[in-house]
Amino acid sequence: MPTDTSRRTVLVTGASAGIGAALARVFAEHDFDLILTARRAARLEALATELRGRERTSVHVFPADLADAGVPRRLHDQIVKSGLRVDALVNNAGYSLGGGFLDAGWPEHARFLQVMLTAVVEMTHLVLPAMFERGYGRILNVSSLAGLLPGTARHTLYAAVKSFLVKFSQSLALEGAGRGVHTTALCPGFTYSEFHDVNGTRDLVSQMPTWMWLDAQTVARQGYEAVMQGKVVAVTGRVNRIIYAASRRLPEGLFFRMMQRQARRYRA
Repeated sequence: MPTDTSRRTVLVTGASAGIGAALARVFAEHDFDLILTARRAARLEALATELRGRERTSVHVFPADLADAGVPRRLHDQIVKSGLRVDALVNNAGYSLGGGFLDAGWPEHARFLQVMLTAVVEMTHLVLPAMFERGYGRILNVSSLAGLLPGTARHTLYAAVKSFLVKFSQSLALEGAGRGVHTTALCPGFTYSEFHDVNGTRDLVSQMPTWMWLDAQTVARQGYEAVMQGKVVAVTGRVNRIIYAASRRLPEGLFFRMMQRQARRYRA
């Protein structure tokens, strides 16, 4: 289905489930056409079928694994050759490695960094020039509340990468100021999705109180509103905003010890 050139188009990575799928739905609700990518082709096609049922929504599916270092360039080339443009980019693809730093071999860490960090930066670098040229762009980097808090033992690279995404987004936001390009770091806390099933911590985190959780659609709506409004860092949910505020106001040593105690309870 050709894209109406009067409409905006968003590229969503990791769109097959969770926050990525929810963000695709929210952008579709706001009259964006969609380019969806993730590893699981069947999941992508199911979402595309759902969203094509919406009035005038064009959906393009490009299954790909961002762990392959050549994928960002090949994906961008496919998009350009298809006559599509990327007006908005959602860097959402991601996962976490459970256990301590030495529990995983270097190939696993390298794959993780490729998906979570290198692919994000490269995809942004590929689409940003055209955004600047057109004077319009929206970049939503799905970070985490973990990226704003002290690091804890285990899942060692996750918070470090998410912290990078916050700083990266802040710098891009400044570079895009006055040029029509908004960049936002979306920082959700615990979110109902497949995330904890994949990293093997579902049983542990399920013991956490329900008031600490948000559903993916709520996170997606808050992320969409934040990037459209030009908010640079968006922490989702009242509880998460209180936790973040406490991290900035309490003595560093005290808050660090509090984080360590909580991490021992809920991390495998």
